[in-house]
Amino acid sequence: MATSEFAMSENVLDKLAEVLEQRKQAEPESSYVASLYSKGLDAILKKIGEEATETVMAAKDGAADKIIYETADLWFHTLVLLAHQGLSPDDVLTELDRRFGLSGHDEKASR
Repeated sequence: MATSEFAMSENVLDKLAEVLEQRKQAEPESSYVASLYSKGLDAILKKIGEEATETVMAAKDGAADKIIYETADLWFHTLVLLAHQGLSPDDVLTELDRRFGLSGHDEKASR
């Protein structure tokens, strides 16, 4: 990924995180995200499970556009979870950066 593409990715995540934080103050009727927050953690987790299943099904179908669409839904709902839990995309990016260059086997063994 080129540096400008990486910066754009971070910018999109930052913008989304900001909107998700704002939705915490919104009335449930006013936005989809606000309604998810009002339903609580179990509703958010259920949605992530649904989106994960749809992503798997899209991958099995092999259609790139469906994979991208469903992955975007999965990532979006995961970002909702992070915000609900008081976490940010930066927290995940920091963890991924920490793991960079580590063998997956070594990283897993360290847990």
